[in-house]
Amino acid sequence: MSFFTELAHQYIDGEWRPGSGSWDIIDFNPYDGEKLASIPVATAVEVDQAYRAAERAQVPWGETNPYARRAVFEKALRVIEDREQEITETIIAELGGTHVKAAFELHLAKEFLREAMQLALRPEGRILPSPVDGKENRVYRLPVGVVGVISPFNFPFLLSIKSVAPALALGNAVVLKPHQNTPICGGSLVGKLFEDAGLPPGVLNVVITDIAEIGDALLEHPVPRAISFTGSDKVGRHVATVCAASFKRAILELGGNSALIVLDDADIDYAVDAAVFSRYVHQGQVCMAANRVLVDRSVEKEFTEKFVAKVRTLKVGDPSDPATHIGPLINSQQADAVTALVDQTVEAGATALLHGGAEGNLVSPSVLTGIATDSPILGQEIFGPVALIVPFDGEDEAVRIANDTPYGLSGAVHTADIERGVRIAKRIETGMIHINDGTVHDEPIVPFGGEKHSGSGRLNGESMIEAFTTQKWISVQHGRSRFPF
Repeated sequence: MSFFTELAHQYIDGEWRPGSGSWDIIDFNPYDGEKLASIPVATAVEVDQAYRAAERAQVPWGETNPYARRAVFEKALRVIEDREQEITETIIAELGGTHVKAAFELHLAKEFLREAMQLALRPEGRILPSPVDGKENRVYRLPVGVVGVISPFNFPFLLSIKSVAPALALGNAVVLKPHQNTPICGGSLVGKLFEDAGLPPGVLNVVITDIAEIGDALLEHPVPRAISFTGSDKVGRHVATVCAASFKRAILELGGNSALIVLDDADIDYAVDAAVFSRYVHQGQVCMAANRVLVDRSVEKEFTEKFVAKVRTLKVGDPSDPATHIGPLINSQQADAVTALVDQTVEAGATALLHGGAEGNLVSPSVLTGIATDSPILGQEIFGPVALIVPFDGEDEAVRIANDTPYGLSGAVHTADIERGVRIAKRIETGMIHINDGTVHDEPIVPFGGEKHSGSGRLNGESMIEAFTTQKWISVQHGRSRFPF
């Protein structure tokens, strides 16, 4: 595939070049182990060069007419549409994403580019009154300057674009670091997209590296004023701590442990469909995935039987096969961790209605029930194809169980009574929740983010303006002020 040879480089100040590190990041196909690319790692020297290039390029870019900035995103959208098949193949190869997953990711990436076009024109200033005669208070919206973006491995193309595009549209420059398991989809492919769209050199830079090489250089560098991080809560906590020490803004989109709640009056067949998709899409490697399926005890038997029957129909295998529902996990460490977690939970007394095994990085679906209330598996994010079915008695218990986790990202409530569902949804401690739908949703104009350990700040729509701009007060005194001395 051409992207893996064409883009196996750092992208700094408009130049494609190797990193100066003494070792390579090896990009593997998680399904068959094929070596896709070998990329000399960027060092702290390249990180500095990328940030300095961004610093130089940001001022003229920020002063560019926003209509001209908008044109870049219009062209970027056309570039994706022209190369959609190649990008799809790259997602399948590098992530182990299925055709359904790749289509979902590309659709949303294009939607976020369309939103970025509008975002370039959206910031507005204000003139506010003053108690001082003759004073005019102007409040300007200005770019924060340079933004560091750190993207994850599960939806790398989408989640890089999701922060990069609005930051650029609002007049910032960006340094992007993709996850080391997805350096092409999450990094250099995004750089190439904007290069081909006519973005000036240095406005977007891509460094492919690892903390084993650079430590906290990406976070501690004096140039960036904001860091947008998507990943685990453990790493997110560290990002927040480092950013706070240097008064950087941190936008954190972290993990989840979502609950999909099935009430006694729910459409069971529909709830089963929503729950299966919400748990097993992209092998369960989704922060919004329904880790826990909470079912009213009065419908537990019917729901569980139908849920297990549907899960049995999911095809596990080669993600390049359009019929495949579940492809590989991202690497062997993740596959081993998921299978070990299932085995430990069963050994502790849970019942495995399906007990998926592993073949390489392919992990078949598991469905567990009868889980002890103090089981560690109930409180953590499971980044794999494992569903936990938990019965409850009444709404209050459903709410208590749903909230019994350090996370608070997404969720869903299934009921025939919409307002009943809304009342329950308001009690769930999450940033997002959906009535009679799945838990996995993202829309460009709706605030996206979590509560508790699921992050801080919001992205999408107007939230992007809050994330990537700052306000500046300039007062103008018409006439002369009077001073007390």
